[in-house]
Amino acid sequence: MRILIVDDEDSVRAAVKRRLERDGHVVDEADNEKAAAERIQASEQSYDVVVTDMVMNSEHAGVEVLKSAIASDIFTEVIVLTAYGNVANAVECMKLGAFDYVEKNIPGVDVYDLLAMKVEQALQRRRASLSTVRRADQIMKVMSRSQ
Repeated sequence: MRILIVDDEDSVRAAVKRRLERDGHVVDEADNEKAAAERIQASEQSYDVVVTDMVMNSEHAGVEVLKSAIASDIFTEVIVLTAYGNVANAVECMKLGAFDYVEKNIPGVDVYDLLAMKVEQALQRRRASLSTVRRADQIMKVMSRSQ
């Protein structure tokens, strides 16, 4: 599965990439929302999951990445990471279609293991969504032939 990691901290990107590659994923990186948008638009195949930091060049950089990902492929699942979690940001991201919103600094929790679990859940939802669309398309084809 193809995953894009977007974070302005090199150490965070490297740690997330290592963790997700250990699970067998192909992982690309971007260090800001502009680079992420360029990667998303230039990619021949959609990313299955995008994991983005919320605050990079601006307070709402993660929202911009979310919008770019969903504009490219409505079935791309986006997980927003933040060190500065607040309810308003979480609600905004979820309303815009984010799969989940994860705080980086949860006491007693290995955020990389939590993120890996969230990525697997996001991939399951993506597969289910695409399967539903394929079934609907097949039904429509059968119905159009019978008319």
